[in-house]
Amino acid sequence: MLLIGIAGGSGSGKTTVVNKLIEALPEDSVSVISQDAYYWDNGSLPQAAKLEINFDHPDAIEWDLLVKHIDMLKNGETIPMPIYTYVTCARSKETISVKPAEVVIVEGILIFTCPELVKRLDIKMFVDTDGDDRLMRIIRRDIMERGRSVNDVLRHYETFVKPMHQQFIEPTKRLADIILPGGFNKVAIDLMASRINMQLNNMSTNL
Repeated sequence: MLLIGIAGGSGSGKTTVVNKLIEALPEDSVSVISQDAYYWDNGSLPQAAKLEINFDHPDAIEWDLLVKHIDMLKNGETIPMPIYTYVTCARSKETISVKPAEVVIVEGILIFTCPELVKRLDIKMFVDTDGDDRLMRIIRRDIMERGRSVNDVLRHYETFVKPMHQQFIEPTKRLADIILPGGFNKVAIDLMASRINMQLNNMSTNL
């Protein structure tokens, strides 16, 4: 199993990179774990408190469960990945079954802040996108998917997203093996896919 971590700031284009890699790799060879699924369940909090949740701080993630699930996948076990909803700030009673695969991609803004996770990753990628571009994507996403107004998005960005990016996310770029510039960069993604395919072939040959 090849374990790949894809990090980068909020709105950097990580999901696009993940999807393009899946398209470029052999069918059914990739499973994806999203850091966002492992936010602590805060569904019982009052609405005012939910608006103050700092989703961009490492303490917002249940890292022990995420690392446990990765270890289970490496041991050939299927995991029950949580389903988290930003609108309610709660985990669903249902889960998503994720099976072991030749390639497991772990993606999320904070994944390189967890040492236990970092040391398990075979390849670490950081999607490095300009702050203005990220903000525009965040505005569109949060209005469409998270039910926020423009004012709510901008306040949240100023209060949480920008300072947490500078404090926690940007410094982890130095841990990356590969830095992908500008979100969707076809040449860089194609090169990355070729590298992964090469490693998969080498792993098959050495079995």
